[in-house]
Amino acid sequence: MPDIVDDKSEQCIRFLLDCLDAHRKQHAGDDAPPPPFFLGLNGVQGSGKSTLVSLLKNKLESEPHNLSTAILSIDDFYLPHSAQQALAASHPQNPLVQHRGQPSTHDISLLKSTFNSLKTRHPVALPCYDKSAFAGQGDRTPETTWTRVNGPDQRSIDIIIFEGWCVGFRSLSAVQLESKWSAAVGANMKPAYAGRLGKLELESVTLVNEALRQYDEVTDMLDAFVLIDAEDTQYVYAWRLEQEAALRRERGSGMTDEQVVSFVNGYYPAYELYTEALRRGIFPGVEGRQLVFELGKDRRVKDVKKI
Repeated sequence: MPDIVDDKSEQCIRFLLDCLDAHRKQHAGDDAPPPPFFLGLNGVQGSGKSTLVSLLKNKLESEPHNLSTAILSIDDFYLPHSAQQALAASHPQNPLVQHRGQPSTHDISLLKSTFNSLKTRHPVALPCYDKSAFAGQGDRTPETTWTRVNGPDQRSIDIIIFEGWCVGFRSLSAVQLESKWSAAVGANMKPAYAGRLGKLELESVTLVNEALRQYDEVTDMLDAFVLIDAEDTQYVYAWRLEQEAALRRERGSGMTDEQVVSFVNGYYPAYELYTEALRRGIFPGVEGRQLVFELGKDRRVKDVKKI
């Protein structure tokens, strides 16, 4: 895989421990121990999100912190293959739901119930999704393969890292959505337009935006948030091309460049719609709970800020 130049984990750990200390103080008067801490982490594709998540888990579980940590990926909450096929068939003209990825293609009921079990420290099995199933269309693995946590003979989970490309996205009002879509349609009339939103029907993006409202309950449960942002979201194309080229070298197979571009195209309209609000902060009226890394095209950190 391409090297990720900057190690962001130390800054994340300091930020997380400060937020965790405030979390503990907030619950200091409670009769029961404080609830586990939920950290949301969003990174554009190819930004090094998975690398950072692994480093955070290793450091949090090691001395001197010794914090039991679980990683949840929003990818593991995709709809089962049969349900995804039914969704696609029910909206045949909407390219955004013909494959997994966009809001509306996740099992929100399962996501909420998993969060609630973790929050109350009840035993729960963490879902797993096999992206290679059905020739790459993907499917949920059998529940017998899921990792079980908070069992009677297990240490209770202290920190949950919830990561994914659309974690933290919040839906737009109908007026905001139409305004952004109309501007993109106008920009699409010009040769310089590099986005995808302006090539879609309003009905298609409205379906995804309406589905995203269901995710708010989960987003509201997050105690802190880390965003690995790109100075220009168009960098995601180059980063994913680099990743896939590395996979082809290592495994001898993988998506072609054309397939990679088509794959990213399916996600890109959401970046156009929701990145602006994500950069402003997902906790309106609350300061200090979000850390933002801005990366240049070389993946080096150009700026870090707490908002």
